[in-house]
This record gives sequence, C-alpha cells and structure tokens, in this order.
Amino acid sequence: MTTTASPCPTPPRLAYALTEPGRFVIEINRLLLAHPFLRRARGGDGHPVMVLPGFLGADGSTAALRYYIANWGYDTHGWAMGRNLGLRAEDPEFENRLAERLGTLVRKSGRKVSLVGWSLGGVLARELARACPDHVRQVITLGSPIGGDPKATTIWRVYELATETELHSEELRQRVAQIVQPVPGVPCTAIYSRSDGIVSHQIARERETPLTDNIRVVASHVGLGFSATVLHAIADRLAQDEHDWRPFRRTCWRRIFYA
Repeated sequence: MTTTASPCPTPPRLAYALTEPGRFVIEINRLLLAHPFLRRARGGDGHPVMVLPGFLGADGSTAALRYYIANWGYDTHGWAMGRNLGLRAEDPEFENRLAERLGTLVRKSGRKVSLVGWSLGGVLARELARACPDHVRQVITLGSPIGGDPKATTIWRVYELATETELHSEELRQRVAQIVQPVPGVPCTAIYSRSDGIVSHQIARERETPLTDNIRVVASHVGLGFSATVLHAIADRLAQDEHDWRPFRRTCWRRIFYA
C-alpha cells in the first residue's frame, strides 16, 4: 500500500520507545521459530545486494539480515564504511567513498546493485541511488526517516551530539527537502511500523509514485532487521524482475501480517 507522508509528523509515543528492548527480544524468539520457513523464501538471481546499517551501527549490526539475503542466493555485501554517522560537514568525501563502494560492486558483478538500508542507512541508500541511478536496481528502506522533519524521532538530540550537526541549520533543511523527494527512475520500497519507537511512521513512508511502495508491519525499530515478516517482505522485493518491478502483493495470508 502506497501512502503520502503526513505533513505534521510527531515523534513516536513514549510507550513504544520504552518497550523497544522487550519487543526486540520477542522478535528474536519469533525469528528462531520462523527460521525454517525463511530459509525456503523465494530464491534470488544472484545479483549483488549491499546492506547499509542504521545510525551508529556498523556491518556487524546487519549480520543476521545479510545472512538471510545470502542464503536466498544473492551476492551479499556490507557497506564496509565503519560506523554510520550519516552525512557530516567534516567528512565531505563520505558520499564519494560510498559511491566508489557501489561502483566497485557493479564493476565486479557487471550488474546493478540492490540497496537495503536500515534506519539512517535507508536515507543514505536513497541518496546514493539518487546520485548513481544507473548502478542501482532498487532500494528497500527499513524504518528510515525519509519523509519529513528529522525531529519526528526520539533520538534527534543524540544525532545532534554524535554528529555535531544542528537539525535547524539551513544546510540540513535543504538536505531534508531533497531527501523527501522520490528517487527518479529507481524502484523504492519503504517498510515501516506504526509501533516504531525511534522513527515516526509518519516520516518512514515513500510518497506515491509508480515506482514506490510502502509495506506496513508490526515491529520495533531495533527489531526490523530481525523480524520474520520484514525478512519475508525483503525476500519478495529482492526477487522482483529487474525489468518488471511491481508493488508488494497482499494476497491470502499476507493480509494478516501486512498493510
């Protein structure tokens, strides 16, 4: 289901933020139960997939996600850029290095790369696709603040401290104005949760275009990369025909788990 982001986003409810750790434990246990089913998910065609971690995360945080993607038959890679601190003025070459990483994967495989970005990693994945559309097959974001005011999160002050960035700065306002725009020519799927305790679901959705889709799940923010329903949706998206991308189909049992 594709929807339009809310014009007045607000941070997630405090109850959702406080219950993130407990819900994450539940999601891990559910993943263990669903493991045999997920291993038999729709197989891949071997094209390269790069997974970008969330804010303050590194490749280790996406190990489980990459395990499943590799198991489905894809040429799976971490981003190999260390800890994700986002776009910072003191590191102007960051975007160039990320583009070089993408270009290396394209040259080695001879194929376009699918990008899977968790939280802030999804923001970077979309901007990478915007800059290098000829190298990107599709983008899948997980709870990523792509649709509006970054203060519609519960950790925006932490972001300011960690990155020495002021969210009210003119530079960031201009960047956000670009981020909320759909990525031209590249299919983008946003997977989001209304019970996300970190990023408001109101800013985690794509604007409606023929090449965007939004998949609503029930999950915590920190558990998005370990949720069985999220992983199943990722498997479905990655298996899309490169030349015949279509929105996620909510047929039969899927209607129970997805909106």
